Amino acid sequence: MTELHIPDPADRDTLAAFIARAVRLDGNAVVRLRMRTAGILEAWVATPFDVLVTRAVEGQVSPADVTVSGSELLAALTVTPGETMDPGPPRDLLWRSELPITTTGWQPVDTLPASIVADLADRGVALARENVGPQGTPPASLMDQTVLTVSAGGLEVKVPMRCLFALSGMGFVDSSLAGDIVRVAATDSWLRLDARYGAVLRRRHALLPLLL
Repeated sequence: MTELHIPDPADRDTLAAFIARAVRLDGNAVVRLRMRTAGILEAWVATPFDVLVTRAVEGQVSPADVTVSGSELLAALTVTPGETMDPGPPRDLLWRSELPITTTGWQPVDTLPASIVADLADRGVALARENVGPQGTPPASLMDQTVLTVSAGGLEVKVPMRCLFALSGMGFVDSSLAGDIVRVAATDSWLRLDARYGAVLRRRHALLPLLL
């Protein structure tokens, strides 16, 4: 049986808000819960923007790496909340996204005012509404458009519009808070944007297909 333990009510509310936003973006979203270190629990979601989002809280889950239904986890966090809960049966076969291997090897690249990031995201959302494709989603050309390029220590990082869509859709950025920032970090393979209410991650380069 899967068991989730989050002792602090504030952390339960934080995780519930994160899951609620993910389920709002995709009603069939699954959430991967795994222990980062002793006492620190990470929740991961693959968004419709083809980027990952994550939020960490103090807590524990058993097994230490398990995927569950987003809607069932949200119900456990909000309908009958308590320190220990059942997040639902494992849905491990539904998780198909790669996660970054490293948790500590991120190189800081830049720090951006949250107001600027939020403004760029709002402009992108407005443009996407004018260019909705036949499936009701923005065209890939718009999603993959580079909206920010930052660099440090010889590392140049291009941030595509889809990352800002995820930041906006998940409510990670609050432009009304004076001095709020978004931190950009990267490895050779991954890009990471850390905002006040969560982080967005995406591979910087597409994986090459295996030749059979």
